[in-house]
Amino acid sequence: MSDVAAINKLVQKHADLKEEIAKVIIGQNDVIDLILLSIYTGGHSLLIGVPGLAKTLMVNTIAKTLGLDFKRIQFTPDLMPSDILGSEILDQNRQFKFIKGPVFSNIILADEINRTPPKTQAALLEAMQERAVTIAGHQHKLELPYFVLATQNPIEQEGTYPLPEAQLDRFMFAIELKYPSVEEEIAVVKATTSDETIQINALFNAAEILEVQHLVRRIPVPDNVVNYAVTLVSKTRPNLETSPDFIKEYLDWGAGPRASQNLILGAKAHAAIHGKFSPDIEDVQAVAMGILRHRIIKNYKAEAEGISEEDIIRRLF
Repeated sequence: MSDVAAINKLVQKHADLKEEIAKVIIGQNDVIDLILLSIYTGGHSLLIGVPGLAKTLMVNTIAKTLGLDFKRIQFTPDLMPSDILGSEILDQNRQFKFIKGPVFSNIILADEINRTPPKTQAALLEAMQERAVTIAGHQHKLELPYFVLATQNPIEQEGTYPLPEAQLDRFMFAIELKYPSVEEEIAVVKATTSDETIQINALFNAAEILEVQHLVRRIPVPDNVVNYAVTLVSKTRPNLETSPDFIKEYLDWGAGPRASQNLILGAKAHAAIHGKFSPDIEDVQAVAMGILRHRIIKNYKAEAEGISEEDIIRRLF
C-alpha cells in the first residue's frame, strides 16, 4: 500500500477508533486525540487531573480498541522497583527464574506516579527510554508497541515526590483533564448507573500500530516547519539573547531539544489524522501546548502574578 493510501486509511481508522471509544468515554475529545497521537508516534503521556475523571477507564478503553495488553500499576510510597519490573526467584530445581512484573505489557497505566519515591520512579525510566528492563545484569526486551501513561493528581500534594525534570522530559505530552460540562456529566451519570454492558471492539492490533508509527516517521516535513518548531522551542530559553522579554521575566528554564523532536513528530501525526500528507505550522501549534507545558519552569515572579504555563506558551505563537 502506498503512503498516500495508508494515510487515507488512517484517517478513517482514527475516526472509527474515536467512535468506538465514545461508546464508553463521553466528551474529553482533545484528551483522547492527544493520547492517540502519542501512540501513533511511539511517545508517552502524563495525564494531570483530579480524581474521578475516568482516567483509568479511558486508558483501559483505548487499550481495548487498539487490541493491546493493558496493565495498571498503583504507585504507593512503599512500592519497590522489583514490584514493577519483576524479580528472580529460585524454582524447585534450585535454578534462578525470572518472574516478569507488570511493566511487561503494551500499555502501562502508572497511576499517581508522584506518590512513589524517586528510586521506584526511576525504575520506569529505562523501560520508557530503551524499551528494555535490566534485572540482575540481564537485559529483557519489552514487546512493542510500548506506551506509558502516567497520571498525577494536582490537588493532594502532601506526601508526594514530584517527578524530576529529566523524567518529565521523557513524556511527550502533558495532558490536562478538565471537569466535564453539565450536559456531558448528565450523559455520564445516565450511562454509568444503568445495567447495560457495552461491548468494545478491537480495531487495531500491535503490528498495525507499529506500521502507523513507521508511516508517521516517513511523512516529509518542509524546512520552514522544522525551523519554526526549533525557533519556538529556543524562544522558551531565558538565557538566550534572542528570547522575548516576557520569557526572561517569567521563566527560569526553557525546553530542551527533545521538545523540538516531539513537536515535529506530533505535527506529523496531527497532519496524518487530518488527511494531510505533510505538516504545516498550524499542526505544530496544535500540539505545542501539550508538548511544552511540562518542559518550561516558571520563576517566582510568574507564580506571584498568577501567570500559567499556558499563558506563556500562547504568547510565543
